[in-house]
Amino acid sequence: MQDDLFSAVDLELPSRPERVLMSLEPESYGLVWQGRKRHEFRRDYPTGRPTAWYVYLNAPVAKLAAVIDLDAPVVDTPRRIADLAEEACEGNGASVYDYLCDLDFGFAIPIRRVREYPGFTAEELAGRLGAFHPPEGYTFVGAHPRLGCVCDSLTADTVARELVVQHPASVS
Repeated sequence: MQDDLFSAVDLELPSRPERVLMSLEPESYGLVWQGRKRHEFRRDYPTGRPTAWYVYLNAPVAKLAAVIDLDAPVVDTPRRIADLAEEACEGNGASVYDYLCDLDFGFAIPIRRVREYPGFTAEELAGRLGAFHPPEGYTFVGAHPRLGCVCDSLTADTVARELVVQHPASVS
């Protein structure tokens, strides 16, 4: 009798990061490309693992345009998260604190890599999905097969530009 192919070996297969769809203001997206935004700050986010953020740029752009690879979030008090925001971009800490101050903890999600694609307009998304409303929080792509197909189509296209985001050693 032959042993099972996998019984003797503990395989750790690479897993695809959880894919999420989130909206972003075009101004904030520009700050990423300028190197002035190295974290995404959220009031709620899945913890413990990296994610692939499919970026829908809000109006006036109104387009699914990029994928941002995110590390596992830093979960901490609003004050500490605001301090991270201030370290990354002077003057940003106060607005992040105001955004999170009513919570026990917030999320600072390190941005690692950005890939921009030609993308899909809101009208194209509505045509492919039947209806499309930009998410207010985050949406798990895996829970919506048609959205997953759209995201696969996005990343099958040619990358228009790419950026690897550097973080100081003390800040993730």
